[in-house]
Amino acid sequence: MTVQFTELSRVMSHALRHEPWLYELELDQDGWVGLDQLLEALRSLGPKWASVDRAAVAHMIETSAKVRHELDGDRVRALYGHSVPAVIRKQPATPPAELFHGTSPEAWEVIRGAGLVPMGRQYVHMSIDIETALAVGGRKCESPVLLRVNAASAHASGAAFYAGNDMVWLADAVPPEFLEQVQE
Repeated sequence: MTVQFTELSRVMSHALRHEPWLYELELDQDGWVGLDQLLEALRSLGPKWASVDRAAVAHMIETSAKVRHELDGDRVRALYGHSVPAVIRKQPATPPAELFHGTSPEAWEVIRGAGLVPMGRQYVHMSIDIETALAVGGRKCESPVLLRVNAASAHASGAAFYAGNDMVWLADAVPPEFLEQVQE
C-alpha cells in the first residue's frame, strides 16, 4: 500500500503548519524545514510511507489544485495556514485592489466591530475570487456571508499584506472600515 497525494498533502500540512514537534521537526523563522528531515519523519509513520521520496513530494506540490507547499532545493515549507506558536515571517507585498473573505453570519456580527483578525491562525486569510471565499465560508455554515476587502485602501493606511499563493492573500488584521458585505 502506498500513500495517496491527498493524504501526503494533509499530513505535510499538519506537520508544517500545526504541530511540527509531533514529527520532531523544527521550522526556521520563515517556516522552512529540511526535506530529508521531513521525509524521515513521514517514513517513521509506518510501512506505507516507506515509498515517499523527494519525487513524490515534488509531484504532489506541482500537481495539487491548492498550492499549499513550496519546495526550494533541499527544503520545504507550508505557504500559509500556520497555527504554530512562533510567528512565521512573511515578506510584505502590495495586494490586489480588492480581496474576498467568506464567513458565517455569526462571525460577521463580530467582524463588523473588530475587523478581520487571525483567530487561531497567524494571519487573516483572504481570496482573490468570490468562488474561493464562498467555498471557505461554506465550511463554516450553509449560507456564508461574503465580504469584500478594500485591500488597496487598507494597505495604503498601513495594514500589512502578504502573498500566500496565487489565490490566497494574508494580512495581520484588516480594520472594519475596509470591509463590506457583498449582497448576492
